[in-house]
Amino acid sequence: MKILITGGAGFIGSNFVRYLVKNYPKYEIINYDKLTYAGNLENLKDIENYPNYKFIRGDVCNFEFLCYILKDIDAIIHFAAESHVDNSYGNSLIFTKSNAYGTHVLLEAARKNNIKKIIHVSTDEVYGDILEGSFKETDKLEPNNPYSASKAAAEMIVRSYYQTYKIPVIMTRGNNVFGPFQYPEKIIPRFVTNLLENKKIPLHGDGSPIRTYIHTEDLCRALDIVFHKGVIGETYNIGTQDEISNLDLTKKILRKMGKDESYIEFVHDRLFNDKRYSIDLSKIISLGWKQECSFDEGLTKTIEWYKDNKTWWEPLK
Repeated sequence: MKILITGGAGFIGSNFVRYLVKNYPKYEIINYDKLTYAGNLENLKDIENYPNYKFIRGDVCNFEFLCYILKDIDAIIHFAAESHVDNSYGNSLIFTKSNAYGTHVLLEAARKNNIKKIIHVSTDEVYGDILEGSFKETDKLEPNNPYSASKAAAEMIVRSYYQTYKIPVIMTRGNNVFGPFQYPEKIIPRFVTNLLENKKIPLHGDGSPIRTYIHTEDLCRALDIVFHKGVIGETYNIGTQDEISNLDLTKKILRKMGKDESYIEFVHDRLFNDKRYSIDLSKIISLGWKQECSFDEGLTKTIEWYKDNKTWWEPLK
């Protein structure tokens, strides 16, 4: 089987590319990434010489090139996207182009090449926030920022291609992901790397928004199960029940790194900040997946990774 991974040099994509290359030596994994902003081949140095791995530089917005690349591809796992919420407030047009238009281009190229299976990787942010309870996959989408709106728009295009053209698509909506190779713009790596440099950590607003986290190891296993056991046309929430407010997360990181709360610098909040995300996990659990890396264990491993890999993250700051 030949699998094209879009955005496979980014944080989540590179972790999953590595997972597939090492766990499925009979699969041919083609990493397709434009290598701007978040794409970094340093993430994949350890597998660059594996016989079942290949890298192609390209943009999901390039229809002609994608049509050429997809001629002998069996399946696509689509990660490629602009993903940093804060950046979407400043230049939202880039998010619409990459996330919505880019997905549309990819789907059309896939349709013309009769791709056998597509996994579209989305986010739990498309639901909007929820003060009580958890979102099921059938709940309506109410995105509240330009990033999540662009991801919701992409999902609508995906749905239309499934309904109209019977494109074999499965969608996933995941919690906040953390782990090695995450860029220091996101809350956990930014706070950890700042503290490693003995700098203060900027906390939006009062730190009350609640997020739920999943470590890359658990996410990769969930995507593996969705790819091999998921039902075409279905959507699967992927996550944990590890809810924590941004303030409590900050305090936990400070404790693990031996720092006191004087390192917290409260800064202006986002233009709009969802209060709480929570998703129902019944469907992914029914496929046989379960969380194996607790939040506390994952956070400790993540901190140690950034301690050991300063040469990777320092140039990115």
